[in-house]
Amino acid sequence: MKLENANILITGGTLGIGHATAKLLIEHGANVAITGRDEKRTHKAARDIGALPITADVANPDDVKRTFKTFLNEYGKLDALINNAGIGTRKLLEELTVEDFQKVYSVNVFGAAMMGARAAEIFKKQKHGNIINIGSTAALKGYEGGSVYASSKAALRSMTQSWQAELRKYNVRVSLINPSEVTTAFGQEDRQERESQPNKLRGEEIAWAIKSALQMDDRGFIPEHSVWATNPF
Repeated sequence: MKLENANILITGGTLGIGHATAKLLIEHGANVAITGRDEKRTHKAARDIGALPITADVANPDDVKRTFKTFLNEYGKLDALINNAGIGTRKLLEELTVEDFQKVYSVNVFGAAMMGARAAEIFKKQKHGNIINIGSTAALKGYEGGSVYASSKAALRSMTQSWQAELRKYNVRVSLINPSEVTTAFGQEDRQERESQPNKLRGEEIAWAIKSALQMDDRGFIPEHSVWATNPF
């Protein structure tokens, strides 16, 4: 896909991976909208990089509908959806509640699915499009305290494979990018970005992987791509 003048929607684009990706794609000529739940943060983040801000929560079906309506009113068509919005919690097995699963799954699984479903409607009609789901290496191997988050990303991984089976015949490419640990605001109560460390991944590395997957000629696609820090120890 050519990035020049491509119309791309990124959920959770105010910080971290989403913001770094939006910035990189805009620098290469794409038209990008970012979503975020906090109106002030979303508008500031968009203003800083020249994106279209959409204040929305992917866990809210009405917000999902409004997101696509706003996007299409602005750009007319959609070329790529990047399902980046995600939350997590870390709890030992005996500490877990049903509410822990409901909260995380509402964003990481249900929200991603509803965004993907709406994008699929558009892409099937126009016979092309791209969906990139931001997963996690936690989906490949669980960890202590990871019952909720790791299983939500495993669900997203399985959904990605199902979407690939459904949408390839419509020339729609669906990819999964699995970051390992990235120094973002993810998991931070104050929603402040963690300081970059030379042995840890940044949002920029994941943005590069996303950009590369999108830029591949439309005749091919990357089903799944994991990104690890070279030497995190």
